Order: sequence, then structure tokens, then C-alpha cells
Amino acid sequence: MGGFSFKKLTFAFVIAIFVWASTMETCNGRRGKHWRHNKGTLSSLYKKKGNNHGHQVIVDKSKSKSKSKSKQKHPLPTPEEPIAPPPQKGSKFNVLDYGAKGDGASDDTTAFQAAWADACKVEASTMIVPSGYEFLVGPISFSGPYCQRNILFQLDGTIIAPTNAKAWGKGLLQWLEFTKLVGLTIRGKGTIDGRGSVWWTKSVVDDPIDNEEQLVISLDNITVAENPLVSSSLDGKMPSTKPTALRFYGSFNVTVTGITIQNSPQCHLKFDNCDGVLVYSLSVSSPGDSPNTDGIHLQNSKNVLIHTADLACGDDCISIQTGCTNVFVHDVNCGPGHGISIGSLGKDGTTACVSNITVRDVNMQNTMTGVRIKTWQGGLGSVQGVLFSNIQVSEVEFPIMIDQYYCDHSKCTNHTSAVALSNIAYENIRGTYTVKPVHVSCSDSKPCMDVRLTDIELKPAPKGYHMYDPFCWQAFGELYAPTIPTIDCLQQGTPSSSWSPDETGCAA
Repeated sequence: MGGFSFKKLTFAFVIAIFVWASTMETCNGRRGKHWRHNKGTLSSLYKKKGNNHGHQVIVDKSKSKSKSKSKQKHPLPTPEEPIAPPPQKGSKFNVLDYGAKGDGASDDTTAFQAAWADACKVEASTMIVPSGYEFLVGPISFSGPYCQRNILFQLDGTIIAPTNAKAWGKGLLQWLEFTKLVGLTIRGKGTIDGRGSVWWTKSVVDDPIDNEEQLVISLDNITVAENPLVSSSLDGKMPSTKPTALRFYGSFNVTVTGITIQNSPQCHLKFDNCDGVLVYSLSVSSPGDSPNTDGIHLQNSKNVLIHTADLACGDDCISIQTGCTNVFVHDVNCGPGHGISIGSLGKDGTTACVSNITVRDVNMQNTMTGVRIKTWQGGLGSVQGVLFSNIQVSEVEFPIMIDQYYCDHSKCTNHTSAVALSNIAYENIRGTYTVKPVHVSCSDSKPCMDVRLTDIELKPAPKGYHMYDPFCWQAFGELYAPTIPTIDCLQQGTPSSSWSPDETGCAA
């Protein structure tokens, strides 16, 4: 009786354990369904067969269908493609990778634009124009101000300008332009070729002239051509507005080094409204009779250093215009060309302010002028603090020149007001001249003050032109050491109608 009761009790306990275990498995399965749905578990887990301690789990088909529908309503997330990281600082962008052909015939402008668009986004990036290619590029602006800093434009190939009139529309002021950038560098052994001969027409109608050429008279009384021009090799008429080959505008800490700029339609390299400019190991090349093809043109720019450059062109090797201050030029070869000039300034009654300019250690050969300041009648403002030092001239028409009656037309109106000049020094100017050694022509209303001539040694080199003695007008200052030739036209002291720098409207 007792044994029977114990067996029954044991059997009942086993049955209870079995029922309890089955109930727990079912609960766990339901809970498992719940967390799978919320956690988004991979589909491979849904394919796992059930295994409940060797007992088969019977699945209701209706529930399976409902599960299938549930899966359709809530599909598992698809793994996303990995996103490429943004280009890192210092990334390189080759124009060939953007479709540029570099065959000299295909238009590569779009490829250059695309490469720049990507380089612009990355600090210290490099845009590569590779060697061994010739890229035909139309007018283009590589612009900021939203570009990153310190971009390098690595130019080792050749960029050529279009020569068909259609590419230029009604005329543009620049071909390749960089605007509102910080820390940009153009570097390399490449060439920018403006192919300007199609712009240098046979006519002189639209081209200004340098009036100093009016003084160049042959001994046979035949006036030398004021502006002999290179004729165009094509018949197509180009726009009257000629572009500068390479221009920088509104930029800070700009460097140009190593490259060659040649045959620009007009000015080769221009800096406008820039602060912090470095140009070195640069070559500029165009024929001596190519009109208005200045080598380097500075305007409204400050803190400029130009050195170790070879400049050959049809106008000023370096032209320093209004708004320039703290400019230092040294170790430059100039010629052919019109020398190194400050101006022209004050045209159409405008105010011009130029100060703290140093030009030294320069060689000039076969240029029209050597070191010159030129201003228009009727202008306002001042030029102050200029030093021309250690200038070697060879067969230069006018080595030393100040011209306050500048006029680039056949006739100009007389005016009494003038850009005021003071603290102008010429020292150690040596070599040969072919027309006139010194020409200092200052304004009656604002005579030149504090003009200093030191160690001047200029000897004639006859080339068939009428030659003149040194000439001065309303020029006041000092001579230091004997000069060759004798310069007795510079007046000592200060003029009776002296003026104060505070009157000029320019900051001290």
C-alpha cells in the first residue's frame, strides 16, 4: 500500500515536471519571436530548425502564413553600401582623370573646371596639369571665396588659349583668373601660351602708345614708328578688348614660380587687390613689338616681392599702378620692353597713391626706358618713397625718366593739377643710352621734391638716333658724387610752391 502510493506520487511528479517544461518552452518561443522582430535579427536565424530536447514542434500552417505576411510588412533592413571617406588634406586631382585630352585640339575647359571644383574643397590639395600634354582651355575662373586654403596648382604641361573669335564673345578682360583665394601657389615647369599674335593686328587704332617714342628721331629726320606691331597670322577679327593671360584678384599670400607665360594678347601676369604676393623664377616672353603686353602688372596690391625673373615683352616689364605699397623687386632681367615703370597714374582726374617701392639689382637691355615714373596731367594723389638702385642698362633709350605730362594719345588736354612726387632716389645707374640719359619733367603746380641722383654713369651708344643732353623741369633735390654726363638741370633745395604730403589725400 505504502509502496504503491510512493510510485503513484513519483509518476505524478514526473508528469508535472513534463507539463511545466512544455509550458516554459512555449513561452520562451513566444518571447523569442518578440525580440527577433524588434532587434532585426538576420534572416539566417529564422531558418534554424527547432530542437526542444528531442521533441518535434508542430507548427500551425495558418500561423506560418501570418508570419510570412508579417515578414512582408516588415522587411529586414538591407545593408548599405559603405560611404567613401571625403578626400583628405593634401589630395591630388589630375585633369586627365576628369576627361582632359591634352592633344592641343580638344576643348579641355570642362575638365579643368571639374578638377578645380574637387580640389577647391580640400585644404592643401594639388591640381595637376601634367607634363607632355598641351591643353586647350577657354576663358575660365578658378574662384573662391569658399575654397579651402593653400591649394597648389601644379603646372608642368602647356595650356594654350583658343584663337577663334567665337570663344571670346564680345571680349573679356582675362583668360585664366584666380579670385578670392588664400595661400594659392602656381608652380611647375609648364607654360601658359596666350597665342596673342591673332590679337596683334596691323592697325594701331585701338592701342595706346608711349609718348616717349615721339622723342626718338632718326638722324635722317624720319620719325621712328611709335608702336610697330606684329601682324596677325589669321584673318578672323578678334574682339577689341584683349584679355590678360593670368590674373589674380582679391587674394592673399599668392605665389607664382617656375612657369613660363608667353605671347599674351595683352598683359601676361596681373595682380589686382592682392595682399602678400611672391613671384620668382618666372619667365615672360613675347615679341618686343607686341602691343601693350606688360610682363607683370600690379594694381591695388601690397606686400609684393618679385625676384629672379626674366621678362621680355612689348610694354613695361613690370608696371606698378595705383594703390600699390610695399613692393620689392630685385634680380630681374628686363628686355625687350619698356623698362620698369610706376604708372601711368592719375588718368581722367583720378587719385593715385603709391608708396614704399624698391627696385634694385636689375639688368635692362634694348628697352625703351629704364626706371620710370609716369603720371597724367589733371590727376591727384602722390608717389612717395621710391628707390631705384643698382640698375645696369645696355642700349636703353631713356635710362632715367620722370614724366608728369604722360599721354598715350596723339594729343592730350593741359591741366594744372597733378599727382605729387617726393622722396625719389636714383642710385648707381650705369650703362649706355641711345637717345637721352636723364629726362625729369615735373608739374608746374606740384614740382617734384626730394629727387636724389647718386653715382650716375651713363654713356652714349649711338644707334642712328638724334641724341639729347639731360633734361629737367621743375625738379628739386640733390646730386651726390660726380655724374656722367654732367646733370646741371636739377634744382637744389625745395620749390617756392612746395606742397605737403598731407595735401595729397593719400595715407602717410
